[in-house]
Amino acid sequence: MSKLIPITTPLREFKSHEEGVMTVAAFLGEQRMVTGSLDKTLRLWDLKTGIVLKKMAGVCNGVVGLALPRDGQLIASGDAGGEVIVWHGETGESLTQPIKAHSRLITSLDFSPDGTVLATGSFDKLTKLWNTKTWEQQGDPIKCGSHVRCVRHSPSGQLLAIATYNNIQVYNTGTRKRVASFKGHIEYNWSLVWTPDGTRLLTSGNSTDPTIREWDTTTWQQVGDPWTGHTRDIYAIAVNPTGTLIVSASNDHHVRLWRLSDRRTIAIFKHSSLTTCVTFSADGNRIFSGGQDKMILEWPVPNNINSKILAITTARIACINGDLSTARELLTQEINTNANNSTFYAHRSFVMARQNSWDCALQDAINSISIQPSLIGYISKGIALYGAGYPGVARVAFDIAFMYTNQDLETIHFLLLIKAITLFNADQYDEAYLLLKELTTTCPNTDTRACHIVEAYLRVQLGIKALDGARHDEAVDHFTAALNSSDLSSKSDIHEIYEDLVVLFGWDLKSLWLTAHQKRCQAFLSTGKVDEALESHKYIIDNIDKTTKVSCLDWCTVSKLFLTNGDTAFAACDFDRAIDLYSAVVDLNAASDDVFAKRSKARLGKMLWAEALFDAQKVTELNSSSYLGYSLKHAALHGAQRYNEAIQAFRIMLSKLDDALDTETRKLRQQYLSPSEVDRAIRKVIDVQLDNAPLRVIDTATGLLCNRETQIRTFKTSIEYKELLSSTIMHRDLQTKHIEDVVMTYFRYVMLSHRWEEEEPLLQDIHGKNVYELDPVGGLTKLQSFCKTARNLRYRWAWSDTCCIDKSNNVELQESVNSMFVWYHHSALTIIYLSDVPPSSKPGTLAKSAWNTRGWTVQEFLAPNIILFYQKDWTLYLDDHIPNHKESVAIMQELEYATGIDRRAIVAFCPGMRDARQKLQWASRRVTTLQEDIAYSLSGIFGVRLRVDYGEKKQNALGRLLQEIVTQSGDITALDWVGESSELNSCLPANIISYATPPYALPSLCEDEIQTAVLSLRKNAVTVDLASRLYNQLDHTSAARFVNRRLHLPCIVFPVTEARLKPVQDQDTYMYAVKSDGLYDLQITTEDRFTPFSPARPPPIWQKILLVRPWSRDLLELHDPADDTYNVEHWSVPESPSHDSLPEQTEPMIDSDSYSQALRLIVRLGQPFGAFLLARQRSGEFKRIASDHDIIAQIKDMTSVDNMMDIRTLEIL
Repeated sequence: MSKLIPITTPLREFKSHEEGVMTVAAFLGEQRMVTGSLDKTLRLWDLKTGIVLKKMAGVCNGVVGLALPRDGQLIASGDAGGEVIVWHGETGESLTQPIKAHSRLITSLDFSPDGTVLATGSFDKLTKLWNTKTWEQQGDPIKCGSHVRCVRHSPSGQLLAIATYNNIQVYNTGTRKRVASFKGHIEYNWSLVWTPDGTRLLTSGNSTDPTIREWDTTTWQQVGDPWTGHTRDIYAIAVNPTGTLIVSASNDHHVRLWRLSDRRTIAIFKHSSLTTCVTFSADGNRIFSGGQDKMILEWPVPNNINSKILAITTARIACINGDLSTARELLTQEINTNANNSTFYAHRSFVMARQNSWDCALQDAINSISIQPSLIGYISKGIALYGAGYPGVARVAFDIAFMYTNQDLETIHFLLLIKAITLFNADQYDEAYLLLKELTTTCPNTDTRACHIVEAYLRVQLGIKALDGARHDEAVDHFTAALNSSDLSSKSDIHEIYEDLVVLFGWDLKSLWLTAHQKRCQAFLSTGKVDEALESHKYIIDNIDKTTKVSCLDWCTVSKLFLTNGDTAFAACDFDRAIDLYSAVVDLNAASDDVFAKRSKARLGKMLWAEALFDAQKVTELNSSSYLGYSLKHAALHGAQRYNEAIQAFRIMLSKLDDALDTETRKLRQQYLSPSEVDRAIRKVIDVQLDNAPLRVIDTATGLLCNRETQIRTFKTSIEYKELLSSTIMHRDLQTKHIEDVVMTYFRYVMLSHRWEEEEPLLQDIHGKNVYELDPVGGLTKLQSFCKTARNLRYRWAWSDTCCIDKSNNVELQESVNSMFVWYHHSALTIIYLSDVPPSSKPGTLAKSAWNTRGWTVQEFLAPNIILFYQKDWTLYLDDHIPNHKESVAIMQELEYATGIDRRAIVAFCPGMRDARQKLQWASRRVTTLQEDIAYSLSGIFGVRLRVDYGEKKQNALGRLLQEIVTQSGDITALDWVGESSELNSCLPANIISYATPPYALPSLCEDEIQTAVLSLRKNAVTVDLASRLYNQLDHTSAARFVNRRLHLPCIVFPVTEARLKPVQDQDTYMYAVKSDGLYDLQITTEDRFTPFSPARPPPIWQKILLVRPWSRDLLELHDPADDTYNVEHWSVPESPSHDSLPEQTEPMIDSDSYSQALRLIVRLGQPFGAFLLARQRSGEFKRIASDHDIIAQIKDMTSVDNMMDIRTLEIL
């Protein structure tokens, strides 16, 4: 019968807190616990030493609740002020600032089984759920309607039970729907706990109803009567890990230990004051309780709580451990001390019987009965008599024993079990089994499980006897019968429940299941049934945890057979079968490092990374000098994406190869690259990749501004780098393409094109700060939205011209301005933000955006390969979700209309100096905030690098750009403009608006007209000769160029012989009638004034006025291959047609005569042309005048070639 075991003195006292201890929790699988107190601290304890590992301060109010997840990595505490703090489970350091979770006292906290959710309950009548990754509240709070006292997740995590003052509420955690609500206790509910299997919920009440009540979780109905014993509020209840015991802490100063099976109190522990908290240790063998006495007390869980007949004795543990000599000696000492104690004699009789000292056992039994007849006295006598060979008298002893059972059915049942076992031990097998059968079938209310356990044990004993007698088939039958018992399993707790059987008979119930399987496996082998033996052995392996795999049989032949078949299956890539076959060898303890290596390879073939890693580890353990184990370990860790460990394993593999004793193994080292070699190769690729990338970018993951070195450091901590390093080292032939792909993907960046507005964030505003955490005002809102958009599109890096350039650093500014076109071109995406385009805009709104008027934006949509337009609310323009808006015909047509740029050029633009005049016209009406930027913004379009000099005049910046275009290309179309001259050079415009008007449309001849004119000219031999000389002279004339701001312009010169001023109505405008030898007379209108002259009134000798035709080699109709180099070096030309591409050159259809080209030149020179009017200065150079209007001139007679022979290169200021 169960006996109450009074324990009044604790094992230990944990003293450190300065106020009452309100909560305690033990870490699973560890020797640590954590406590919380009204002294506003938590304490982390070492249970081995009893010392405080960490005093955790920082709580603003008293700690009244705490919780641990199953992995013990976190500690969550709640205080009287409604704040939650999360702490590191190992170090005790705080991981969060105080979280204001509730408005009033937090009474309870509990982690979900998977640790992803923390539930908190409070006196504010709310229960809240928190995401343990972000510590943000999940969904709306649960309104409980009354003060919340306790919250607990079910073992499955699917339900959440909440104890409130008024009722018990149960919610589905997935749907937040309430699945049950019931009163619980008469007045208030205090605490609750789930059993580990989730079938029962236990609750506790206050002083009005100081009981524990048990609820069926399928019906939510109460099970049995309330558990009584406490007299005041039951503040806390807890369940042990096996779900067999419950402990409760009460205001009555007591802690009670209950057995769940019969709801009985089996121990009481007393505090000096009220107790508020209680829990079990991780192994369930100790209890920790605390309260107002400011300490935690440690209590032992009695180890005989399931004893049905034998009371606690000093020799009990020795009997359980099989130390019968010690048990006998201890009991003898007890008898010598108190010779009139009948119990001691009975107990020693049991020990004697286990030692087969039947006569001594019988004498002790007789002595016990003579002192005082009792149940255990007659049991001991019956056992001794059966053992001594007196079955008839033994039966009488057992019959008399029934008189002392007090008619307790449980005791009677157990007595009959002892009798059956005793009969079996006396070789009375049939009678023993008959008694067991009767107990099982005729006593349904008794413990039938005990009958099955006893029968199984007896079957195993008979099987062992049959096996020893070479009756192998009989042995198989006995072991099979034992294993077929539903009450026998690998995880059975029968040793603890039926410990009295261990004390009385020395049974090994812990290994009964394993013994039965092992012996049956041996019996199968003895009968030649190898397949059945392997199946039986495999069943053991599959159903046992952390148990030694025992095999004392000779499996050598079978192992070789399975190993051979495994190799065959592996060669056929049948990895599943290979794994099974290799596993059979391993299970039979016949595996060498070679077998584990083979199974590891097969598991790698199935991508079973963890299993392959286990086998690789076994290879290294069995053969520490083998490189193969570490090679397999690297492959498994790489597959599992544990790249740091994989690389470390690879390094060890290399060292094993280097240290190998045989030459052939050392040669294998040449197949691999070292991590440092791969790292250098990766760095080279990174440098190439970043060479065309911005100097600084924003990390969209962290919101931090990064330079290139920071980007590289971030990459080297990334999973992509580690995977790349780990995968590449296995290949001697460096996989450059793979490296390039990974690096290019990782370092992809997004550029922003936008219109600067007020309060744009600069570099110093965001440096060292998380842009996402800054106050979203002004341009910061745009920047944050840009970074989030890029992040959502899976791009790690983002660039904005507002804050990603250190404008105080002239070197960086210079590099950024000159590289910006290249950066946009190499971007993975350019996001164009139209802040003035409202959501859901109609087609055509893009064309009206102010973004189209800005100077910098020209290159920002021409350079990128991929662009996306976003509206004011950061939705896609026209809701067009194609990956690239350059592929949207509608949007490109709209952009063409807005910019005047052919959409083919927008889609496939290639920078360079061809068609320079047209490109200048594209930008002619655009504006920039800084006047110099109009030139700087165009430098990339022409492939020109300009020195950045903010503060120089706009004319100078534009002039320097134009000088570079003319000098590098020889293209003089950039000189074709109308307007005010620049102070830099008179042949350059003062403002880019001068290119807004298209060039003057000059008439041209068709091919037939040219041929007709050529035929006419050929009739005059002098003309042909002069034409040839002119052609040769022009062919050897240098192209136009600028030197020291002076334009060296090759041209055909026509001196002005007369310039007469003519009257006009506009007082600011002058009109001159101009004559020049060889040209038709013409009128020139200009705002420039110069002194008229005529042959009668010639100008001063130094002053000359010239009309000149700027020379262009295009008139020679030659295709110069050098023209192909005008584009930026190494620029990749898209496959689609480019607006900037020159039309394919074709040979002119002319006569084969060598003079034909010269004559064609004369015909072309005879057509109207745009002329410059140059005035000679005192210094001898010339200066262009009258640039504000087109001057169109024409040769009078193209046969008068001598009029075109004045070819000079003039130096123009």
